[in-house]
Amino acid sequence: MSTHAVSAHVRKPGWFTVQVLNRSVAWLTRRGVSVWGSRVLAVRGRKSGEWRTTPVNLLTVDGRRYLVAPRGHVQWTRNMRAAGGGELHLGKHVEEFTATEVTDDDKPAILRAYLKRWKAEVGIFFDGVGPDSPDTELRRIAPDHPVFRITAAN
Repeated sequence: MSTHAVSAHVRKPGWFTVQVLNRSVAWLTRRGVSVWGSRVLAVRGRKSGEWRTTPVNLLTVDGRRYLVAPRGHVQWTRNMRAAGGGELHLGKHVEEFTATEVTDDDKPAILRAYLKRWKAEVGIFFDGVGPDSPDTELRRIAPDHPVFRITAAN
C-alpha cells in the first residue's frame, strides 16, 4: 500500500479520451491487437462483486510488470486494493494475476518509465512532470498515482 494517505486527487478524462481513445483501444485489445502494451483489465467490484473492465497500459520494467493509474485513485485502483488481483485480457487470452501495491518511495523509476512510453497519451495527468524530470518531482507526484506490481497467478 502507499506510504502516504490516499489523496482525493483524480483527473477525469475528457470527452475525446472517453468516447474515442478508450473505446478504440478497448475494441482493438478485445480483438487481440495490443496498442503499445494495452490490455483490458478485469477486476471484481469491491461492493458488487461484479467484474468491472477498463483499458490499461501494461508496463514492464526490469522484467517486472506494472499497472499505473495515470488518472489517480480511480475505481479500478480501489477495486484492485480490495480484490488483490484480477485478469488481463488481450483478445481471447486471459491472464489471472495477483497485485501488490508499490510504495511511493519505489515509484519514481516506474513512473519515469511509464512517462517515457506513454507521456503523449497521459502526460496531462502528471502536473507537468515528465520522463526527464528529477526524482524529487516524481516523488512529489507519486502519492497521486497508484502503481501495482502484477504477478501471474500460475
